[in-house]
Amino acid sequence: MKILITGGAGFIGSNLALKLIDLGHDITALDNLSPQIHGDEPETGSPLFISIKDKVTFIHGTVTSEADWKKALDGQDIVVHLAAETGTGQSMYEIKKYVDVNIAGTAILLDILTNQKHTVKKVVLASSRSIYGEGKYQLKDGGIVYPGQRSALDMDKGDFEIKYNGENVLLMPTDEGSKIHPSSVYGITKQNQEQMIMTVCQSIGVAAVAFRYQNVYGPGQSLKNPYTGILSIFSTQIKNNNGINIFEDGKESRDFVYIDDVVNATILGIEKNEADNEVFNVGMGIPVDVLTVADTLVRNYKTNTPLSVSGNYRLGDIRHNYADISKIKSKLGFEPMFTFEKGIERFTNWVNAQAIEEDNYQRSIDEMRAKGLYK
Repeated sequence: MKILITGGAGFIGSNLALKLIDLGHDITALDNLSPQIHGDEPETGSPLFISIKDKVTFIHGTVTSEADWKKALDGQDIVVHLAAETGTGQSMYEIKKYVDVNIAGTAILLDILTNQKHTVKKVVLASSRSIYGEGKYQLKDGGIVYPGQRSALDMDKGDFEIKYNGENVLLMPTDEGSKIHPSSVYGITKQNQEQMIMTVCQSIGVAAVAFRYQNVYGPGQSLKNPYTGILSIFSTQIKNNNGINIFEDGKESRDFVYIDDVVNATILGIEKNEADNEVFNVGMGIPVDVLTVADTLVRNYKTNTPLSVSGNYRLGDIRHNYADISKIKSKLGFEPMFTFEKGIERFTNWVNAQAIEEDNYQRSIDEMRAKGLYK
């Protein structure tokens, strides 16, 4: 098939492109080669771009341009829409940028598919676990609840755990039928993206699939980007011999899913008709707390990097979320192949072979503090 990947030079996009090429597909990649991800000289200095540049039809463009969309869509059978601004914290103060790229960019795609001749049969969207906001919880009496944002007053006192009407609650895996109530601008834009794709595509006879990715990591992810990717941020800090500031009490947790598993899940969505017009969680289905993440990285890098559990927090951050992946297992036959330990070992081995990037994380924190979003 002829497959367009937007964000095709990014972390997920480039890995997906290479795997699809191995399977015999013809790939076009549309990407703006953002300096935040690829550096200031991406065409010569970005390993992600270099890995695909002679293997795909590459279009240096943006999803906010109708002309670039039209050029990229010509003759395509499938669109895998990965291009997006992705930093949760950054989204809270670069609001227009996130809306323009994530929502308006998707609207241009749908406008073309609705009003102009095309050959597209399916659109596969990278949605996000961020649309859930806080995850799914259970009360003592067995009732299921979906708590809203935590109180800044509680967090200022060091009380970071989730409560519902004052009652402590038990964390549960978040399934696809869970309440959607994002707590960041990024999450709002991903919710909007998903709803537009799933609504419009079905109305015009184009199959649609949305994958709600959890925290994706692995070799190749950007070590330059200080705004997203806790594993790469911590790794760059460690390699620069800087201490790690762990937010809250370090017990906040995420579901970390290895890049190869994400690529395999996405290919199932491309190839299987059973995926059509469905949404799926993609994760390991296991929560890992941030302190465990930091400890594991320090151990794998064999350093004595100091860890500070500071009690700082960012407005818009959730406490916990991990995926119920029973639907994608039963419907598409997906099984994650990489445990957290195995994935981290591969990731840190890769980082050890890379040049040490400048640690710009404090800059991102200073930006949030200046906006009153970092406490």
